[in-house]
Amino acid sequence: MPKICIIIGASHAAAQLATSLRQEGWNERILIIGDEPFAPYQRPPLSKALLSGEKTVTDILIRPLAVYNNNDIELKLGVVVEAINRSDKTIALTNGEVLHYDKLALCTGSRVRTVSLPGVNLTGIHYLRSITDVEKIKHNIGKGKRAVIVGGGYIGLETAAVLTALGLKVTVLEMAPRVLARVAAPELSEFFAKVHAEEGVTIKTGVTVSSFEGQGHVTRVTCADGNYFHADLVVIGVGIVPNAELALAAGLDVENGVIVDEFCRTADPDIVAAGDCSNQFNTLYDQRLRLESVPNATGQGKTAAAAICGIELPYHPLPWFWSDQYELKLQIAGLNQGCDRVVIRGDRNKRSFAAFYLKKGKLISADCINRPLEFMASKRLIVEKAFIDPIRLEDEATTPKEWTD
Repeated sequence: MPKICIIIGASHAAAQLATSLRQEGWNERILIIGDEPFAPYQRPPLSKALLSGEKTVTDILIRPLAVYNNNDIELKLGVVVEAINRSDKTIALTNGEVLHYDKLALCTGSRVRTVSLPGVNLTGIHYLRSITDVEKIKHNIGKGKRAVIVGGGYIGLETAAVLTALGLKVTVLEMAPRVLARVAAPELSEFFAKVHAEEGVTIKTGVTVSSFEGQGHVTRVTCADGNYFHADLVVIGVGIVPNAELALAAGLDVENGVIVDEFCRTADPDIVAAGDCSNQFNTLYDQRLRLESVPNATGQGKTAAAAICGIELPYHPLPWFWSDQYELKLQIAGLNQGCDRVVIRGDRNKRSFAAFYLKKGKLISADCINRPLEFMASKRLIVEKAFIDPIRLEDEATTPKEWTD
């Protein structure tokens, strides 16, 4: 019988892992199992180009379907894996099928964090994590309609930008004292709050949503302080959680994701994990991290494929991310936790600047808005753990190439 590698989850990591397996010399069967009826697709465009209508579902597929056919990669879509039996190396599907594996890859990704509030099941209230979510939201979009976004993180702000451009009146409700409080410095939060206000978005911080009201369809969102906001559409974006339950039930180590080593291997020699669902030690920041990003899913997918083929390709990433809002491209290099100084380069009023985060004189992170040169230089210098003179960072007469001269 031919051997088989089964990949659970039709995600970014899955798409990369499957094609990398072929590139690394795996000549046996490959099967991707996904719980959605779509081939692996890009998630970042969901809150941007797909929601705005600029792109179609076909446009956001990670690989054309022909790639899977040409590489003899099987897709089994719209089915759910309910259990892994490591002792006999099988997986059970909810449709009753039991499939044998020789190698197993967990690329199960993550899901939205849901809220349990009165009225949350009214129509017109949505999360935004899948193509189906976007299609449902689009049914409630119309010029002049009122949209309330619950959550002022990147997804919430990206959605607010798109809905505003589509002619809706948008209000963002954030529990923290500022938007992006968990991931950005106050200077960046202040900048994005100002930009959204200039574009017509109403932002309320320090407010807690207590309930949703309406007769069948949502009509308003009520907060704990008694204030309320009329709504024809509500989008909830309060974070995501890893899909690690299968791994936990199978007896694998799980702690904020599936624990893997530098080669994306779990404690089971025949099981790897990659993408949002995995937790890996990061040597750059000297801690375990579960990274929610396309670059991480791609990098881990390559490393996991190599491991399946018996090749040790260690993965030691610099985390990086991006966000598109209006004409702004925010590129983020590194993680800013623990910084003791923030240096601003550029004019925030001109919507082009960079925020650099230093710790004991070393550059550990950078947020670059419409500043690609600063972003690329920062990625390199963070990896090098470079000491940089803050005055040179701030001085626009000093080019990024000259920061360490």
